[in-house]
Amino acid sequence: MTILQPPGWPRPKGFACGVRAGGASVFVSGQIGWDEQGHFAARDLAGQVRQALQNVVTILAEAGAGPEHVVRLTWYVTDKGEYLAAQREIGVVYREVMGRHFPAMSVLVVAALLEDDAKVEIEATAVVPH
Repeated sequence: MTILQPPGWPRPKGFACGVRAGGASVFVSGQIGWDEQGHFAARDLAGQVRQALQNVVTILAEAGAGPEHVVRLTWYVTDKGEYLAAQREIGVVYREVMGRHFPAMSVLVVAALLEDDAKVEIEATAVVPH
């Protein structure tokens, strides 16, 4: 995997501008902050981010992949203000689950998610080298 960083562009914090990768593609559907039993242990955004990312990593493992194979994340959050206020805590949680691997990423603010208690949903795309 190669991180794409155009010359002269400021280096983004916590994500990559782009990624080039080759291998088997793995697509993880949107994961929210509930556990394998469908229960929300955390009501705060950072806690739900932790669980959603752990869910992503668990699914990746089924394909023989890990966080280091993720090339793109898409986050859907329900509250921009809450996301901005929790950025530091979210960064800590991210590094605990995903390490210091920062793929291409988008964060979108949405009116709501299908599960009423969900504050975040995270989709992932990974590429596992042959």
